[in-house]
Amino acid sequence: MKIQALIPLAAMAGLALSSGVAGAQSQGVTKDEIRIGTIQDLSGPLAGYGKQSRNGMQLRVDELNEQGNVNGRKLKLFVEDSGYDPKKAVLAAQKLVNQDKIFIMAGHLGTAQNMAAMPVQFEKNVVNFLPITAAREMYEPHHRLKYSFAATYFDQMRLTLPKLVKDKGAKKVCTIYQDDEFGLEVERGAEAGLKTLGMEVVEKTSYKRGATDFSSQVAKMKAANCDLVVLGTIIRETIGTVGEARKTGFNPTFLGSSAAYTDLIHKLGGKAMDGIYATHTAQHPYLDEASQPMRFWANKYKTKFNEDPTVFSVYGYTIIDAFIKAAQKAGPNLTTDSFVKSMDTMTFEPDMFGAPKSTYTATKRLGNDLSRLSQIVDGKWKVMSDYVAP
Repeated sequence: MKIQALIPLAAMAGLALSSGVAGAQSQGVTKDEIRIGTIQDLSGPLAGYGKQSRNGMQLRVDELNEQGNVNGRKLKLFVEDSGYDPKKAVLAAQKLVNQDKIFIMAGHLGTAQNMAAMPVQFEKNVVNFLPITAAREMYEPHHRLKYSFAATYFDQMRLTLPKLVKDKGAKKVCTIYQDDEFGLEVERGAEAGLKTLGMEVVEKTSYKRGATDFSSQVAKMKAANCDLVVLGTIIRETIGTVGEARKTGFNPTFLGSSAAYTDLIHKLGGKAMDGIYATHTAQHPYLDEASQPMRFWANKYKTKFNEDPTVFSVYGYTIIDAFIKAAQKAGPNLTTDSFVKSMDTMTFEPDMFGAPKSTYTATKRLGNDLSRLSQIVDGKWKVMSDYVAP
């Protein structure tokens, strides 16, 4: 299973995006309803994530509709399946925009999928709101209909690696990364972070997407005496690399990005995964979490959907929560223009899931670039640092 949903595809970056029609009457808003669309992977390689983020979104929609409204309007969530295929994402976007007449596209999962769907939305003046991907293309180049929440892989490494290097007294930093735009973003972020310390990557090694054997890469890093390894890896590759290293008695400090921050690492990798670090923004909501509000939320989610929530459930929930706050502020006359105007003055305070403060303006469309460190301790992710500012 791969988190390619969070993989920037620079090849798609040149896609021409129309500028949207300023001032047009907005669809998807009636006297008593706001229509929200989302595209998730419900049948492909990331169906687990897609279903979790959809459930998180639905939980917040239901809460709002049971307890109140947005300036007299209830929310209605329209969900389409991309199967994690950009071509299907285009068809899904066409249906949501033209047939279901959605007001906004929220929390669309996947980089290539977003890149393919955005032109369809922008032609109809539909905002792409907080997609679930850490690609820079979600807010660059600047576009009035783009808003992003996920600190990029580049920034995650650039900001957190120097702190860990200092804390561990690391002398030789190496990287293993997936040979594509995702892996390269992690690698580039590591290089940029080390540069601030006057250091360079000692050994770089990569692998092709879908690889299952990491013995030659681990042997190279072991031979170079690396004492800290940056992982541009996702689930299977993280488990494979760390597992192989442990087997050969090679035990550097391992640091992954938010692509490796999933409960599947310790669930599938077992005891050998203890000790690895990863960056994260929102926190994984364990049912026995020490924080009472988070524990209450996790149990409420489990009661409703009969499964444990994950960090993707949290993304879905908080994306809808952010939409509600901005739409409330926009006032009773909700249009794309009034929503954009409202978003461009929004500040979202830290929430119960530990996400940092986010601010948006007419020129700043990534809420924040911050991430923090967590570590697997006794088979669970544990927060190890506050947000690391540059």
